[in-house]
Amino acid sequence: MSNLYQIEEPSYFIYLLVIPILLVLFLLVFLWKKRVQKNFATIGLLDRLSPEKSTFKYFLKMTVFLLGLAFLIVSLTNPKMGTKLETVKRQGVDIVFALDVSKSMLAEDIKPSRLEKAKQIISKIIDKLGSDRIGIIIYAGNSYPLLPITTDHGAAKMFLQSANPDMVSSQGTAINEAIKLATSYYNNDEQTNRFLFIISDGEDHQDDASSAITQATKEGIKTYTIGIGTEKGGPIPLKYKGEFLGHKKDSKGEVVITRMNPETLKDIADNGNGKYVVGNKTQETVDYVEDILVKAEKSEFETTKFADYKDQFQWFIGFALLFIILDALMFEKKTKWIQKLNLFNKR
Repeated sequence: MSNLYQIEEPSYFIYLLVIPILLVLFLLVFLWKKRVQKNFATIGLLDRLSPEKSTFKYFLKMTVFLLGLAFLIVSLTNPKMGTKLETVKRQGVDIVFALDVSKSMLAEDIKPSRLEKAKQIISKIIDKLGSDRIGIIIYAGNSYPLLPITTDHGAAKMFLQSANPDMVSSQGTAINEAIKLATSYYNNDEQTNRFLFIISDGEDHQDDASSAITQATKEGIKTYTIGIGTEKGGPIPLKYKGEFLGHKKDSKGEVVITRMNPETLKDIADNGNGKYVVGNKTQETVDYVEDILVKAEKSEFETTKFADYKDQFQWFIGFALLFIILDALMFEKKTKWIQKLNLFNKR
């Protein structure tokens, strides 16, 4: 079993930028010295005046000093190592977010866009969670498991930011597939509180979700839907590498206007033992969901985590002191035994 490392103060890594700066300064000083020496005398004369001078030792001292400084900076971050795994009991609920990433979610009738608004809502909900487990599904013409159910909320937010329409192979809004996939996420048979939050603009649904939502409800899943967008709607921007290329057009060359359609989302929530909420106002939506989850009965489950973390900074301080002492004891002169080799028969 491998150990797990933790960095207590990662912000101190910024000081490592001092290393390349000092390296450049050392090199500039070395070149300046060389230029001044050339103005003073020829290379042959300089070798006779200072026969023990060693360029290699200069760079060796520089390397040793910078290594000592690097280890000292790393020690400030206080690396820690988890030496054992332990099973802990937590209380929470299982939550799956099904995020619509179809092209219509790129519409900007809700700023900065429907998709970005949906991400903001999910991210802020995650911030409010305690020991709850979460999973994320994205869907358009088909569904895709973005993140299996986990207690790692940091990983969930990281994966969430990467969600985009290019991650699914076909366009459309196959909400039926998303619900079916969500039912497979709840892997604890004893977990009684299971929540599915579907975030979508409700447009372009290709199939009837009634059978999928009925099955999900039978399995104890409460399905809530969050609608993003306006009924007035807006065009779908087309971009490549952040550059605006125009708006999506239909076969007649007219700009496509996508409008939020809440009816399907309302039906899903009604049949899923949940509620429908308009999610255009981030904080109101987050507060609403938080209230639902706070009132939900928490179930106990087991999870494993690394424990017994021990400080490791002393090792880095030790190496730092070693290199700094070596630098102090080292002179910029040629080593005696190397001089005796006289490889080039110089006298």
